[in-house]
Amino acid sequence: MRRGLPLVVAVLLLALAGTAGVGRAADGPGVRLSAGQAGAGGAVTVSGSGWRPRTLLMVLVCGRATPARGVVGGTNSCANGDGRAVTTDADGAFSRRLPVAEPPVPCPCVVHVATVTGARAEADAVLEVAGHPVAPLPAERSAGRLAVLSDTRLTGSSGLLTWFGAPAARTLVLTVGNTGTSPIQNPVFQVGTAHGVFAPEWDERQWHGTLAPGKKARIELPVELSAGAHGDYTVTLRYGGRVLAEQPWGVGRPWGVTLFWILLCLVVPAALFRAGMAVVDRVRPRRPGGARHRPAPRPRRSLRPPSPLRLPWPLRLPLPRSRTAGPRTAAAPTAPTTATTAPAARPAAPTPTLPWFAPDSAPGGPAGRSSAPHDDSPTSPTTPTTKGPT
Repeated sequence: MRRGLPLVVAVLLLALAGTAGVGRAADGPGVRLSAGQAGAGGAVTVSGSGWRPRTLLMVLVCGRATPARGVVGGTNSCANGDGRAVTTDADGAFSRRLPVAEPPVPCPCVVHVATVTGARAEADAVLEVAGHPVAPLPAERSAGRLAVLSDTRLTGSSGLLTWFGAPAARTLVLTVGNTGTSPIQNPVFQVGTAHGVFAPEWDERQWHGTLAPGKKARIELPVELSAGAHGDYTVTLRYGGRVLAEQPWGVGRPWGVTLFWILLCLVVPAALFRAGMAVVDRVRPRRPGGARHRPAPRPRRSLRPPSPLRLPWPLRLPLPRSRTAGPRTAAAPTAPTTATTAPAARPAAPTPTLPWFAPDSAPGGPAGRSSAPHDDSPTSPTTPTTKGPT
């Protein structure tokens, strides 16, 4: 018995040392430290199990934190410059050596391990940083504590105006439960939207209602981006300094704005060209006759032959009468005879009757001839003798 007692004590001491600094939930991921106390400049080995396989984790030393309350103030209370990243293996386990650094806030301190991508999971293990000041934690605003009970999702869709650059809007829907000992009245959440690797921009959203201990409620919070925003975004929900949920959001490009600029690049040059042509048309000198750039229209030629000359009714005279005729009867018109036949191609135009002689004298009689025949005489050899109206 005396020989076996030191061996039993050594086994118990090894077991206590191996479990020092364990922060593990019964049904969640856990974290173990190789030592529960270390000074600034030293290092501890952080091990974990129960995590999702092939998951990227961030390991930090944080102040003003306990495994029960988490990190008060978020990552602003951690030594982010000395943190380490690690990826779990196929079994969800990891091991990483972490340098011990003093956080920017007083202790109590923990080693905080959280997922970087995918569904959020976190775990804390107590670590005493030697030589670092210690201060009590700030009092909780309420004894109630919210926990997410279901997967978060974004509901809603984009309309036609979003296609032309209007702000995209969604509704963040999740179910939370009060795991504390007192009711929570009108909780104020912080909703952040982050684009890519940039830090989120936080907006406060208040949920009106009372959540009793042990009860759950469905919460809907509006989320809206700026006008013209597009790309990959991440929506984060935070309450009491703790991140409750994260949800990715892919926003399409507003192609209507691109189409508008293309049309603008086509319409503006066309309008400037039309305006320039109008100015050139105004300042261009006029041509003679009043026309600026178009010649005067030519008169159209008529294909109809000219109509014979017809005198008005008052100027028409009575027909001459022949002396050899019996009673005064109108002489029947006869076809004119000519000494020389006119060309058959072009018929002679009728000659109008003019008062060149007296009513009782005939053009062919001796009384009507007062001089020798000439070229203009009606009895000229080349002129037909007129015995009736023409």
